[in-house]
Amino acid sequence: MNFLDLPKRVGRERTFGITSVSDFGIPVKELKNILEDYHYYIDIAKLGVGTAYVTPNIEEKVSLYKAYGVKVYFGGTLFEKCYLQKKIKEYIQYLKRLGIEWLEISNGTLDISLPERIRLVNQLKGDFHLVGEIGSKDQTKDLSLHDWTLEMTELLDAGCQYVITEGRDSGTAGIYNAKGEVNKSLVTKLSKSMDINKIIFEAPTHKQQMFFINTFGPNVNLGNVKVQDVLLLEAERVGLRSETLFLKPNFSGALNVI
Repeated sequence: MNFLDLPKRVGRERTFGITSVSDFGIPVKELKNILEDYHYYIDIAKLGVGTAYVTPNIEEKVSLYKAYGVKVYFGGTLFEKCYLQKKIKEYIQYLKRLGIEWLEISNGTLDISLPERIRLVNQLKGDFHLVGEIGSKDQTKDLSLHDWTLEMTELLDAGCQYVITEGRDSGTAGIYNAKGEVNKSLVTKLSKSMDINKIIFEAPTHKQQMFFINTFGPNVNLGNVKVQDVLLLEAERVGLRSETLFLKPNFSGALNVI
């Protein structure tokens, strides 16, 4: 159907307007059904937290995502566990064996200094496409605007393809408060100093997703989306939900200012 005037979405092989889903153990047969119908709406899949390490059919799952043109990477918690146990070398070997081409460098649980994360980016960027996560899962740790901007800028300059704003799968950390409310002041200020086409906003709830869509348009990058929600999110992006109904048809690009 094409008789409605809707906000324009960028096509597949998107570099922005990205939907990054989180897979916390969806069965392969169920995943296959979802990808068969909705793979066009999914750009990246993160196997959340450390589930990739204990997934019994990991090779099949990775291959399935890749067969449908979805980029795959493993959650930052697994990276941090390997870093904690000084097993980064083994982790890299594991990723290469599985044909994983994307890697997240995070410090959501561990306190890994920015210089150390930059060192890791420089070490790994020749072998992987990198995403750097900013922010802590600890709600008591509150980064200043200067720190958010500094970390994003330095990680991107060092070689990360994208930076991710921490939100947890619950949407109650990082750029959110304990109630799941967006730190609007922070997001506003970040949008004025950063290229938000390089930022993936973790937004696991529909309320959070619609905030970013109404603020930045249908082609804002969103992460930690539930696999089962991708079709609903796509409808939200193009103004087919009550809360996004009044998006203008010419409101097509992620903006750098609010």
